[in-house]
This record gives sequence, C-alpha cells and structure tokens, in this order.
Amino acid sequence: MRLKDKIAIITGAARGIGAAAAELFCREGATVIIWDVLDAGEETAAGLRDQGFQCEFLHISTTDVPAIEAASRTIFEKYGRIDILINNAGITRDKTLLKMSHLEWQMVIDVNLTGVFNCTKSIAQFMVQQNYGRIICTSSIVGVHGNFGQTNYVAAKAGVIGMVKTWAKEFGKYNITANAVAPGFIKTQMTDAIPEALRQEVINAIPARRMGDPMDIANAYLFLASDESGFVNGQVLGVNGGQAS
Repeated sequence: MRLKDKIAIITGAARGIGAAAAELFCREGATVIIWDVLDAGEETAAGLRDQGFQCEFLHISTTDVPAIEAASRTIFEKYGRIDILINNAGITRDKTLLKMSHLEWQMVIDVNLTGVFNCTKSIAQFMVQQNYGRIICTSSIVGVHGNFGQTNYVAAKAGVIGMVKTWAKEFGKYNITANAVAPGFIKTQMTDAIPEALRQEVINAIPARRMGDPMDIANAYLFLASDESGFVNGQVLGVNGGQAS
C-alpha cells in the first residue's frame, strides 16, 4: 500500500495507460480522481468502485482552464489535500511538416503541452500549501529523440521535459517533486491502429523484442508517485525496452 490515503488526479485515464494507472494506484491505497473528456471514464471509475476502491470521474478537458480550476478547488476542499498529479492525457495528429495544418499543430500543443501547464498550475498551489506533492508528466521516447511525421507531438513532449526540469527547481523547497516518464512503443488503441507489418518492424528494433504494456508505464508512475522516490526530481524515466538510451 505505497499510496495509502493519498489523493491522486490522473488525466486521460478513461482507457489505456491512464486506466491502468488508475487501477494500480487504487490497489496501492490511493483515492483516484479521473479527469477525461471520454465518458468511458465513468465506466472505468465505476468498475474500480465495484471492487471496493475509491475512484471518481470528472468530465474535464485539460484545455478548459475554468473547469480545471473549479475541479481542483472542489477536490482540495473535499479531501483536504491533493498529493499526486499524473499529467497523462494526450492526443496525436500525425503528418509530415509540409502536410501538417496549423490546426493540427495547435490541437496537439493545446492538449499535450498547454494542458499539462494548465493542470499543474492549478494543482501545484495546493501542493505548496500542504508542503508535499508528486507531479508526474507523460513525455515520450520521441520527445527525446524526435520522430518522422510528428513535429507537433515531438515538440509538445520535448516541452514537457523542459517544464518538469523547471518545476523541480521551483517546487523542490516545498517537498514537491516533478518528473517525466518517457514511454516507448506501448500497446494501446493508438498503436493498435498501426499496420501489422510496421508494428512488427518496430518490435524487432526493441531489444526486449516486445511492445510495452500499459502496466509497464503505470508501474513507473507508481514509483515516482511514492515516497520511495522522494529524492528523484527533474528526471526523465525512459520505459522503452531498451529501444533508446
């Protein structure tokens, strides 16, 4: 029970990596609040409540600042604290630069970068008040190494790394850590849409010779959210099967 009595907000936890993290955090003793724009988040939360866990769902977009601020305040008033923020929500709109529209650029930046800023800015103030917090942001292997056809996504994920390194310096004195997890090739609905031949080509380039599982990332979140990681701050934890160092 490494998260016993902790209050955790996980964005984008209706399905995939976020849903796996919500389940793991509940099993480790946390009360989990799922923020997502997908109504499937209520099904995920209800399934966890049926197992006896404390889990709520709020229909929140990481681009909606008034809703984020209101929800953050309500959660803090209800529980008296917010211990963990997992900035997991993200979207893709992949195209090569010359084919990418300004709208496709902006949509990904709004959710994957500005959305992380919005949620962290709103919640960090409560972490400062309580002199404790764990901020964990989802970057990506491509945020470190780049990737063909993902200018918008790569820019956002690289920006996330820069933000956590800055927040580590700004909030360290308040017993708040900020770190990023950089997943590699993970089995999700997003990667399920990749043609089989291309998917196998990527797997063959991974030393572990398999795709990652959402729980592989959830376990990384758990370590960074726990008290065991109290001296880990401003770091990027790559979870990629050895695909990149």
